[in-house]
Amino acid sequence: MVLNSLDKMIHLQKNTANIRNICVLAHVDHGKTTLTDCLISSSGIISSRLAGKLRYMDSREDEQIRGITMKSSAISLHYATGNEEYLINLIDSPGHVDFSSEVSTAVRVCDGCIIVVDAVEGVCPQINALTGTLFTSKVLEERAERETESQVNPHSEQGEQVYDWSTGLEDTDDSQLYFSPEQGNVVFTSAIDGWGFGIEHFARIYSQKIGIKKEVLMKTLWGDYYINMKAKKIMKGDQAKGKKPLFVQLILENIWSLYDAVLKKDKDKIDKIVTSLGLKIGAREARHSDPKVQINAICSQWLPISHAVLAMVCQKLPSPLDITAERVERLMCTGSQTFDSLPPETQALKAAFMKCGSEETAPVIIFVSKMFAVDAKALPQNKPRPLTQEEIAQRRERARQRHAEKLAAAQGQAPLEPTQDGSALETCPKGEEPRDEEQQVESMTPKPVLQEEDNQESFIAFARVFSGVARRGKKIFVLGPKYSPLEFLRRVPLGFSAPPDDLPPVPHMAYCALENLYLLMGRELEYLEEVPPGNVLGIGGLQDFVLKSATLCSLPSCPPFIPLNFEATPIVRVAVEPKHPSEMPQLVKGMKLLNQADPCVQILIQETGEHVLVTAGEVHLQRCLDDLKERFAKIHISVSEPIIPFRETITKPPKVDMVNEEIGKQQKVAVIHQMKEDQNKIPEGIQVDSVGLITITTPNKLATLSVRAMPLPKEVTQILEENSDLIRSMEQLTSSLNEGENTQVIHQKTQEKIWEFKGKLEQHLTGRRWRNIVDQIWSFGPRKCGPNILVNKSEDFQNSIWTGPAAKASKEASRYRDLGNSIVSGFQLATLSGPMCEEPLMGVCFILEKWDLSKFEEQGASDLAKEGQEENETCSGGNENQELQDGCSEAFEKRTSQKGESPLTDCYGPISGQLIATMKEACRYALQVKPQRLMAAMYTCDIMATGDVLGRVYAVLSKREGRVLQEEMKEGTDMFIIKAVLPVAESFGFADEIRKRTSGLASPQLVFSHWEIIPSDPFWVPTTEEEYLHFGEKADSENQARKYMNAVRKRKGLYVEEKIVEHAEKQRTLSKNK
Repeated sequence: MVLNSLDKMIHLQKNTANIRNICVLAHVDHGKTTLTDCLISSSGIISSRLAGKLRYMDSREDEQIRGITMKSSAISLHYATGNEEYLINLIDSPGHVDFSSEVSTAVRVCDGCIIVVDAVEGVCPQINALTGTLFTSKVLEERAERETESQVNPHSEQGEQVYDWSTGLEDTDDSQLYFSPEQGNVVFTSAIDGWGFGIEHFARIYSQKIGIKKEVLMKTLWGDYYINMKAKKIMKGDQAKGKKPLFVQLILENIWSLYDAVLKKDKDKIDKIVTSLGLKIGAREARHSDPKVQINAICSQWLPISHAVLAMVCQKLPSPLDITAERVERLMCTGSQTFDSLPPETQALKAAFMKCGSEETAPVIIFVSKMFAVDAKALPQNKPRPLTQEEIAQRRERARQRHAEKLAAAQGQAPLEPTQDGSALETCPKGEEPRDEEQQVESMTPKPVLQEEDNQESFIAFARVFSGVARRGKKIFVLGPKYSPLEFLRRVPLGFSAPPDDLPPVPHMAYCALENLYLLMGRELEYLEEVPPGNVLGIGGLQDFVLKSATLCSLPSCPPFIPLNFEATPIVRVAVEPKHPSEMPQLVKGMKLLNQADPCVQILIQETGEHVLVTAGEVHLQRCLDDLKERFAKIHISVSEPIIPFRETITKPPKVDMVNEEIGKQQKVAVIHQMKEDQNKIPEGIQVDSVGLITITTPNKLATLSVRAMPLPKEVTQILEENSDLIRSMEQLTSSLNEGENTQVIHQKTQEKIWEFKGKLEQHLTGRRWRNIVDQIWSFGPRKCGPNILVNKSEDFQNSIWTGPAAKASKEASRYRDLGNSIVSGFQLATLSGPMCEEPLMGVCFILEKWDLSKFEEQGASDLAKEGQEENETCSGGNENQELQDGCSEAFEKRTSQKGESPLTDCYGPISGQLIATMKEACRYALQVKPQRLMAAMYTCDIMATGDVLGRVYAVLSKREGRVLQEEMKEGTDMFIIKAVLPVAESFGFADEIRKRTSGLASPQLVFSHWEIIPSDPFWVPTTEEEYLHFGEKADSENQARKYMNAVRKRKGLYVEEKIVEHAEKQRTLSKNK
């Protein structure tokens, strides 16, 4: 970019009312980047001839090869109309579902968007998902722009349904929500041919020609109207009378006639059109053999696309000053908080948001939506800059002096050598001088230079200023996503007015300076000293303080912004390791950098020590692995087969067997025989009831637990998954109440949501078996917020997640309460890894029917109980810190052993530890006596295909265990939309296979949807006569659930019951050796 336009940008940034922050959203391959190219070319950044071919915003090599955008990138454009000058911060975003996290980061910093819809394919599933996100979040309410990327085809244009997805809105005055050409929020464009128009353009022309008012034409140019040329009137009902609609007659036919003339190379007609439109076409374009070049040359002058789109953006989209109060409140409230529950100082910041002021007193509020890596050489301060005449003269003089010194030192040497030394000496200051020079001007310059030597990547924060002016060197608080202003108030006695330099450590808060500020210009970065409010910017030097996203504020009273919600859930896992074990540190470092650079990727180290990469899909995985190899770790890595996640659950006993015969009395013998075999797996000393109640005692025989497992209804599991945040905050509340802290204020604010959640559970858990179950819920698991429930029906000790532990009246109750956490910990461990293949459980309710500590009570004499009372009190209150608990019970047991208790009890360890192990075993056995099932992760699969390849699509789906849910034909086209579900385990290579089989005519979009029970029993063996006849004695036809289970067990190194050789025969040599 040239320097004078940089000064222009800096000047435009100060006028907040004329700033527009927009992103371009669309389905994959609908032309976002091509449209962006056209808009960039209008600012003179790239040539108009290269627009659409260059794909300027796709700066990565793999983006150019694949032809899809993989990251959000921003560019600032200058647009002038009349006397007004606008600064448009345009963000190009990916359309592929694997990179929807990048779309979320772009949407957060924008005030509006352009939605691109292909006129042939129409509104696609990805667009529905995006607009759904925008409208439900009320962040871009009524701000989305619809942009039709029009192929010149009369049928597709008429088949396009403008109100397609919004027909279900109620009959209220919601006209501002619709996308309609008459409102001026729709333009028709062809980015590849460089033209675009809104109907206002043609309404203005025809109002002069025909003599009909412009306002009338604006309402009738799009819709069911035709013109009666004799009466010079516009009439309704064109289709009923067989007339052409106005839009076709007055607009499209003109465009078609132009295309027709150019494609048929009718020179006379072309000249006539050009002269009548008053255009000037260059001789090169006029003689060019490619008709597309001529069309582009004519249309880009007649109907320039950039003017149509940018004029609509400036008229219809809000400036940063127009931010709504509702959006501000939503951004400031994280989790289950409400705006009223925030501290008064925090609520006062709302006014600063709304004002978006640049005064010195205005608080600086910046949101960092993602971190992205750039090559350190691309930073402005590291680019070679032209030297001034004075600097060149100084260098020359210094080189001469050193050259003379060298000559004096080595008088007897050959005359050629000093010149070589001189040249070497001359280059030496070249390396040093810029650092000296830049240190005088910019204090922060040496840091990137050092980074460049260490690793070639530098991190820039992609951010937006919401209030105040961001200045270089300004000290600012970095607030992580888990930071809480209330926690700050609790830790800092002086409150928010405390001096920032000597604050005590507050979790998730850091204090640092803004090192470098950049203007984002697509592939380029430009250096800035300050950024006024309402602008998008890049911030350098935050890589040590920000992981993925953060809120920066000059006041600690600011809450962190609500986290970004990603449409695609990371589900595809692979384990990575270096080819050479000595390179492990580089891999670990590289994975940390990758984690910071990608908003969606997750990096885990499993218990087995494997380094696991969790990504959103195959394309995303490939991009992450390429980045790891080539940019961040720069080593050769080995990648495992994808690790497929499963869940374990139980179901109701089946009513029919595998050959669909009702399980009746005549087959009971075989079934009982199988049940007995199953029961033999359970060790001695564990009692099993007919209803599956497991009674088990601790190793020291002092405590007895009775547990049974029941499957939860599907709706309840779903409710638990949806409310995991609320459950987590409930757990925090109960733990803080147990610790005796006063959190009553928060408790009152979240109470309504908690009761609503409880009401939903009661609504679905009805019937005799579930009576009073909701009131007796003790904990959720795994990790205290999962989709499994622990219910306490023990009469001795009542504890509920809703009310906390029962009154602290009796000593027995306090003893139960001390050890209650051990029971919960055992339940958490059991739900974290099930008995089938050590995968987490889902949709299981464990009921603790009886918990008998009477023998344990008898064991301790009354005087020992008095001595141990102090220790019990220190542990009481349900403290969740397990170490304290264990220490307490250990101390108690040491005392009992000193007073003559048999040493046998002591050898089993503390009673709390025994209870954890016993509870875990009880839960596992309670599962094993019920019909166990695996749950597979499922993708929803949206495929658009033509009728002639439909059969091949179905063939690939059925081969991979897919299930078609819906198939419908898109009106006005020959395209079918197929909705299907597909197991994640079968999805690898699915997109490639479907493209190969259909010759590229069908392309699927896979998004993680839900967990689904695999109907087959992994432990099933034939038991009845019919099953033996149907499946044979070995039943060796493939059992899908068993195949998955064994694969997971093998990967985890667990025992797999399989025969390596079956029906072995002696090898026979058929021909004799001669």
